[in-house]
Amino acid sequence: MIDLYTAATPNGFKVTIALEELGLPYRVTPLDLSALDQKKPDFLAINPNGRIPAIVDRDNGDFPVFESGAILIYLAEKAGKLLPQDPKRRSQAIQWLMFQMGGVGPMMGQANVFYRYFPEKIPAAIERYQKEGRRLFEVLDSHLAHHEYLADEYSIADIATWPWVRIYDWSGISIEGLTHLQAWMDRMAAKPACQKGINIPPRKEETPEEAAQRVQKLLGR
Repeated sequence: MIDLYTAATPNGFKVTIALEELGLPYRVTPLDLSALDQKKPDFLAINPNGRIPAIVDRDNGDFPVFESGAILIYLAEKAGKLLPQDPKRRSQAIQWLMFQMGGVGPMMGQANVFYRYFPEKIPAAIERYQKEGRRLFEVLDSHLAHHEYLADEYSIADIATWPWVRIYDWSGISIEGLTHLQAWMDRMAAKPACQKGINIPPRKEETPEEAAQRVQKLLGR
């Protein structure tokens, strides 16, 4: 049994989608980020960095894993799926996973913060992160012109990337003209595991203003 500690965020959705695809039994413990559940001692014992998601594998000596990319690799290796066995193809999948972890996720996250949530509008910051987000999307689009999935076959690289790319509009980033990226997004959105995973845990209904206030609280503003 996998115990998953998470919240309704793109990083959290990576893991719920993977668990659904892999068919591994799991239990969800939703964390209230606004209440700083992720900073409480019980959770810090699992992830000293105080960020979601994190898992504990009860079938492997209560082994904890944090960082979403590390969790995806761990789960894929545990199940023997979603990560190619061939060394070259495996490397390709991990390269694109790292592209998401080091590029798409951080840039989209900052675009969200400055475009949607910061009480002060800082045009230079908004432009910086939206432009970099668009550039990363163009890299994906160019690659997907010749590949159905990021590592040719469906893998944890796609699962890591889709939850972030799908919220492009919320970040104020255009995907106009990126037809290959759009087609890949459509393929991902059609997968039952993706449809289910982005609703675990259920997102609280809130207005844009309430969402902004919640994130500003997390930012300490």
